[in-house]
Amino acid sequence: MIESENIRTLLLVAFPGADIDLVDLTGTKDHYQARIVSTAFAGRSLVEQHQLVYRALGDAMSGPIHALALKTYTPEAWAKVNSR
Repeated sequence: MIESENIRTLLLVAFPGADIDLVDLTGTKDHYQARIVSTAFAGRSLVEQHQLVYRALGDAMSGPIHALALKTYTPEAWAKVNSR
């Protein structure tokens, strides 16, 4: 188990200024959904973006976090999603 604020802190260290929405999907503090909007994703494939997130979470991905549903966006891509 890992608290959502601990996850948020790890992500903000890796992606300063990112817009992060984090949801505990089951209430068990090990299944999360994250939406991350960051300039760090610019020019990277979706797989590369997710790899950056996994690296940022480090050891938490091999224990405390059992499942993580990710949605990653650049600010420009997020603006397009929100303009629909």
